[in-house]
Amino acid sequence: MSPEPTDTPDPATGQSASFGYRDVPAAEKEGMVRRVFESVAPSYDLMNDLMSGGVHRLWKNTLIDVLNPRPGEKFLDVAGGTGDIAFRIVRRQMAKGGESADVTVCDINHAMLSVGRNRAADRGLLKGLTWSTGDAEALPFPDRSFDGYTIAFGLRNVTDIDKALREACRVLKPGGRFYCLEFSKVTTAPVARAYDAYSERALPWLGRVIARDAESYRYLHESIRRFPPQRELAQRMGAAGFGNVAWRNMTMGVVALHSGWRL
Repeated sequence: MSPEPTDTPDPATGQSASFGYRDVPAAEKEGMVRRVFESVAPSYDLMNDLMSGGVHRLWKNTLIDVLNPRPGEKFLDVAGGTGDIAFRIVRRQMAKGGESADVTVCDINHAMLSVGRNRAADRGLLKGLTWSTGDAEALPFPDRSFDGYTIAFGLRNVTDIDKALREACRVLKPGGRFYCLEFSKVTTAPVARAYDAYSERALPWLGRVIARDAESYRYLHESIRRFPPQRELAQRMGAAGFGNVAWRNMTMGVVALHSGWRL
């Protein structure tokens, strides 16, 4: 059984935020999450392959299929520092005959962006990508700037999910599409028990062996357990201003792809 969260409000504001199973002062979560990703950045993509058996690639490909990026459209990928989603968007835009792509990668973590830039250079993806340091809760872009917004496995790490959703709505053009790929709640009880047992034990073990950091991967497991279930996240998207909100479960709900349109 998971431990009960401990409530530690910010003495200045009285607000707290979840950091794994702990509730910490809201003002401290950003720095704590930043340190996690600074630690895991060099091995992040290898760990994704090991933890999911490579299935994360299929989940991300499904996101791009549904996004259906077209030449001439502008996209924002948030919390995507290593470039996995952005590279796929660029390639899809170019494959459809676009003379150039237009994808902005925005991540709060410099270490993750550095990994992404290096990967882009290694792949010869030198055009169509812009790298920007920024906070999902206070995006450094004007209103109505993008045709599409993606965030993959990043929303659960923000301090205020609702604020991040409102920011996503703000920077999208009317009719712009929002897609969130995130670990969610498994829909079958026996599979849920097996998955929870696996992730609780395997993630810290892999983190210790591969990344030399068991605690960061223990946090990642715990953050998955505390993320809102599918229906609740959909309701919060609607409250943030999105219409036509829907979700698609993948791998029996291990991951869900939420979508909405900026009204």
